[in-house]
Amino acid sequence: MTNPIRETDDDARKLAEDFLHSCRHAALGVMITDQQPLVTRIAFGLDLDGTPLSLISGLSAHTKALRAHPQCSLLLGEHEERGDPLSHPRLSLMARAEIMPRDTEDHDARAAHYLTQNPKAKLYLGLADFTFVRFVVQEAALNGGFGKAYQLQPSDLGL
Repeated sequence: MTNPIRETDDDARKLAEDFLHSCRHAALGVMITDQQPLVTRIAFGLDLDGTPLSLISGLSAHTKALRAHPQCSLLLGEHEERGDPLSHPRLSLMARAEIMPRDTEDHDARAAHYLTQNPKAKLYLGLADFTFVRFVVQEAALNGGFGKAYQLQPSDLGL
C-alpha cells in the first residue's frame, strides 16, 4: 500500500487556514481519566494572535479534564447537507490546552476580539466560572476530501 498522506501544498494550507477562520464550533476530545475519553462540542474562535480559542465553563467535565490532562484534540468542519459525510473536508488539531486566568491584562482585549467571532458569548463572559482556553497546536491532520490527506505543522496554519 502506498502512503495515503500527500505532500503539503499551498492549497492544503489555504483550506486549513479557511477552517480556522470560518469555523465557529469544534468537537473537543479530552481524557477525563487515564483510560476514558470524552468528546464534546465547544464554541471556537481565534485569539488575538490567531491561536485557536474557546470560552469554557470551569464546571464542565471537559474543563476539569483539560486541567488534569492538557493534551487534547479538536475537530473542525461539518458535513454538508448532501453527499457522503466522509468525503467532506475536515481538520483535526492536536494541541495542548492553556487555560487563561480571567485576571490577565489582555483579558478584556481577548474578550472583545472573541465577541467579534462569537457574539452570543457575551452572556457567558459575565459568568464567573467561564474563562478562555487557548489551544496551542502541535500538529494537524487535514482531510480535504476523498484521497486528500495531509499532515500539517503549526507553521502551515499560520501559527
